[in-house]
Amino acid sequence: MRKRSWSQLIAALMLALSGAASAQTFWQAPQGGEFFVPDPPPVPAYAQGLLDAVNQRIVNIDSEQLAALLQNRPETVVVDVRTPAELNLLGGHIEATHFLNIARGWLEFQIESLVPDKTTPIVVYCGVNQRSPLAADTLMRMGYREVYNLADGYFKWRAAGFPVRLPDRDLASFLYARPQEVIPGVWSAIGATAPGTYENSGHNNNLSFIVTDEGVIVVNAGDNWLLAASLHDEIRKITDKPVKYVVLENGQGHAMLGMSYWQAQGAKVIAHRDTAAYIEKYGYELLETMRRRARDKAFRTTVSKPDIVYEDRLDLSMGGWKIEVLHLGNAHHHGDTMVWLPDKKLVIAGDTAFHVRMLPVFEDTDTARWIRIWDEFERLGAEIVIPGHGGPTDMATVRRWTRDYLVDLRARIAEVIARGGSLDDAYKIDQSEYLHLHTSEELARVNAGRVFRAMEFE
Repeated sequence: MRKRSWSQLIAALMLALSGAASAQTFWQAPQGGEFFVPDPPPVPAYAQGLLDAVNQRIVNIDSEQLAALLQNRPETVVVDVRTPAELNLLGGHIEATHFLNIARGWLEFQIESLVPDKTTPIVVYCGVNQRSPLAADTLMRMGYREVYNLADGYFKWRAAGFPVRLPDRDLASFLYARPQEVIPGVWSAIGATAPGTYENSGHNNNLSFIVTDEGVIVVNAGDNWLLAASLHDEIRKITDKPVKYVVLENGQGHAMLGMSYWQAQGAKVIAHRDTAAYIEKYGYELLETMRRRARDKAFRTTVSKPDIVYEDRLDLSMGGWKIEVLHLGNAHHHGDTMVWLPDKKLVIAGDTAFHVRMLPVFEDTDTARWIRIWDEFERLGAEIVIPGHGGPTDMATVRRWTRDYLVDLRARIAEVIARGGSLDDAYKIDQSEYLHLHTSEELARVNAGRVFRAMEFE
């Protein structure tokens, strides 16, 4: 009850401050479980006349029509004209391959640089359909040829069950989302697929754990002390067994910066040799980056060292569970580590496997080696895969969006190199098949450029 009350209070306050609706309306209009649909606030006569005139000129669509448009024409750009604060505290935004948040007052100044092709289909929306009709009219007057306004507004879209992206699924916890049980005894708190932010408390990867009769094994220490403590709170609700070990999937900040919390609880932190070396070299740099983002949420977080460093394989079997810590090779990052439960046919794969989020290629990522490692990964015979990002899935799914993406990306870059193309040509390769993946807007061109530069010297 406390969680619901606080989230309602925050949302009601934001609605009242933004003018989107009255706090009382938001409080009293439950729709779709815990989600609330506000009634539009009263509009002065002049503003209502302006809206009536605009609505005669623009094309209004409903949620079903927008869903069909996004399905059939994924190149459609969806623009939320609310303020960033509204998105963060009022339940996120519409899920779309090409999404922009441009506050209504900035639309004229920013849209042409972000969407230069005026034949691009654009859909605008706000919370309750008062600002977005004006935005649609503005875009039409600016020369955009195919503009639609979502007359339902965001709140009705979300209440109807259409896909949304949330800055934080659980306002009462530092965790982006509470743990879910994947199979009996194996749990995972699925993080946001967006980059780490203040709102999601750095929980943008999966924090998993295995509960045995002798103790708990946690996979990933978390981005900071408070996030690690929040995960521990959830573990204590499930079992009174102590956390014995924490396994780091790699040396990235969101995997390892919370390790000092676990060590203070008596747990031993395990990392591959390459991960330990990476933390020693870059740990304090990663800490400072996190502190700038997390601000007060960086409380008590410091850099620590793993207690146990392994090479290729480590047996962690305990409590009747066969548990293996494996390093098949550096694929995505230094010391990539997975936890394999052969008797359960389940693997906590870390960042060797992606499916909802586009995989990032770093400057030192070896994509050819990643593909070679994949063959050994598949030979494990896993039937359930908990990847580094996104919910549990199967091997066929992560193969499609990890291995097959890498193979396709490298093949297209090879064609560019064979015909003497440039880096600019590499940026233009067709990745449309993958642009529905989260973070593709930020990563598709970056990945192409990094693979091009690497393959020039292979």
